[in-house]
Amino acid sequence: MHRFYSLNMSPFITGVFLWCYRRGGGGCYNILCWFWQFVPLFFRKRLEIGVRSLLWWRNGGRAADPGERDVETSETLVDPTDEFYCSYDSTWEDEPSQNRSIEMSSLPRSNRYKFRRFQNAAKDMQTYRHDYPNQPRNQHLSKPEARPNLMFYLGQHPCLPDGLHISDIHKEWHGDYNKLEYVHTYIQWLFPLQEPGVNSEASILTKQEITDFLNNSFAKKNLLKSYKLMLDFYGIELINEITGDVRKTENWMERFDNFNRHTHNSLRITRILKCLGTLGYRDYQAPLVKFFLVETLVNGQLPNIKESVLNYFVFAVLDKKKRRNLLKFAYENYEPKEEFVWCPKKIQMFWLQQMKIQNGREKSP
Repeated sequence: MHRFYSLNMSPFITGVFLWCYRRGGGGCYNILCWFWQFVPLFFRKRLEIGVRSLLWWRNGGRAADPGERDVETSETLVDPTDEFYCSYDSTWEDEPSQNRSIEMSSLPRSNRYKFRRFQNAAKDMQTYRHDYPNQPRNQHLSKPEARPNLMFYLGQHPCLPDGLHISDIHKEWHGDYNKLEYVHTYIQWLFPLQEPGVNSEASILTKQEITDFLNNSFAKKNLLKSYKLMLDFYGIELINEITGDVRKTENWMERFDNFNRHTHNSLRITRILKCLGTLGYRDYQAPLVKFFLVETLVNGQLPNIKESVLNYFVFAVLDKKKRRNLLKFAYENYEPKEEFVWCPKKIQMFWLQQMKIQNGREKSP
């Protein structure tokens, strides 16, 4: 692949070659490289225009660059025999996959352990992303008065067993880090899900409640306040309510230290991400996950939650394209790369080739 930049290729033609390499393998790539070195310079531009025109026609009049959708189209690389293929993860497929048993005896011991943990997490996250398909459909018929989660968010019902209303928590608990850390019964009320938690007095979110919640602006505003409350607890602040972008607060070192020592907060973050996706703040998921990827993989913070970020946080993101891009970012910043188990090996090899090409481009004069 080092030949790309010794052959005077434009980024577009590089994308064409990369596309051919992905589909035709090394033999196809070598033939193209051999052919390209004999193409006169004045003809290369005309050839590029011709290829662009062909792609324009093929895409129904929409301009296309074969390199611009690398992450989106790489599902073609999925192979059930891949050593890191996970039957519970549909990130790289257009349709949910059938469960398959994967032979892991050839993997190094550390990778086998990581991959098993990922598989266990993936099953849970797939259930969430598929909107709990085994949830009883008669929940749609719940009586209006049987909506404790919505009533709590409308200020008409206290959380149990604490007996606090939503406004009490927002006003009195903001910045009270001891309460937020050591009380474990409020989180199921602040971020309800269609699955049970450790608080037996909290209610599972019903399908009807979700519909009613999404149509109630007051409830959604209160959920946003709850999100900001918990972000502050973790040393994070929301800086854009439209995009969901976040950043560290001034006291982030203290809060990160607490997070790193009390890793049960990873379960809370997973719950928060799931709730955001269910109750109208889907666009907030990816920015928060990207924040944790940067802090764990790039900045070296929060080492004790790194695998939770990769096993759970990333796979809580409902938008498949964003989830793929997050995984690509994770792979690019993960070391050692041979221990990365969160996507099929063939896709990893494709990304590695992309990285080599990019490095060659940056080093070229």
